[in-house]
Amino acid sequence: MSVPDLSVDLAGIPLRNPVMTASGTFGYGAEFAAHMDLESIGAFITKGLSLEPRAGNPPPRICETPGGMLNAIGLQNIGIDAFAAQKLPFLRAVKTPCIANFFGETIGDYAKMAARLDAIPEIAAIEVNISCPNVKKGGIVFGVDPASAADVVSACRAETTKPLIVKLSPNVTDIVAMACACADAGADAISLINTLLGLSIDLAKRRPTLANVTGGLSGPAIKPVALRMVWQVARAVKLPVIGIGGIASASDALEFILAGATAVQVGTANFVRPDAAPRIVREMGDWLTTNGVDDVKTLIGALET
Repeated sequence: MSVPDLSVDLAGIPLRNPVMTASGTFGYGAEFAAHMDLESIGAFITKGLSLEPRAGNPPPRICETPGGMLNAIGLQNIGIDAFAAQKLPFLRAVKTPCIANFFGETIGDYAKMAARLDAIPEIAAIEVNISCPNVKKGGIVFGVDPASAADVVSACRAETTKPLIVKLSPNVTDIVAMACACADAGADAISLINTLLGLSIDLAKRRPTLANVTGGLSGPAIKPVALRMVWQVARAVKLPVIGIGGIASASDALEFILAGATAVQVGTANFVRPDAAPRIVREMGDWLTTNGVDDVKTLIGALET
């Protein structure tokens, strides 16, 4: 049997394979260059970027939980200006698509970030994080209200011609309504899920483990929830879907693809093994060969129910 074809098309971006790394778990790319070949994966996604630098939340802001981890980093990042000055020289030499994740506290912030990133040729696509509070509406999170989410997507769409990926929060009543609102507003792809809101308690201290009290739950514990949401959204929108949530092996990744994902993002597993993503790529190729599958694209949405 010939070597299986792992390539996929993600909203017009050709990927050598469907394995990407998730925002917030991979730095700006260069941090992992010593641990893996960046040109062995499909794409990588930067830490969330904002107009101004952010220090994030006070520590402790990360802790292990059964089957995963909680984080309350607070979107710490160097800001778009420092990113352009300090990180782009490295990215120019890497032949793997770099996708920039970004966020804002107002719709105007989002639009300005989309415009700034649109002007950077090294950025293949942008991923908008709508799991952020709208400071002009009393702190309501953009990603829990379909109308607010659509407003953000529309504002970003007007400022960029790059593929626009919208990353959805699972902390909603109806994930399909959120995805459809974003699709109608001009999204080119949907990535899901972001972290689930959780709490860890230090019993001896009778206090929350995290200084922020609550944090985002990620890792294997959330995989069934993520799979369910990917399956629902993939059937509801005519856009590529990117699956995220507890992916630590090729079998995990392939389950998301069967559920309808065109590509996947590896997140928490990067903290356990810095070479997790390329290892998953190799395992995926082996699985396809063993099971007589010539092309990974034939598995997208092939779940039988």
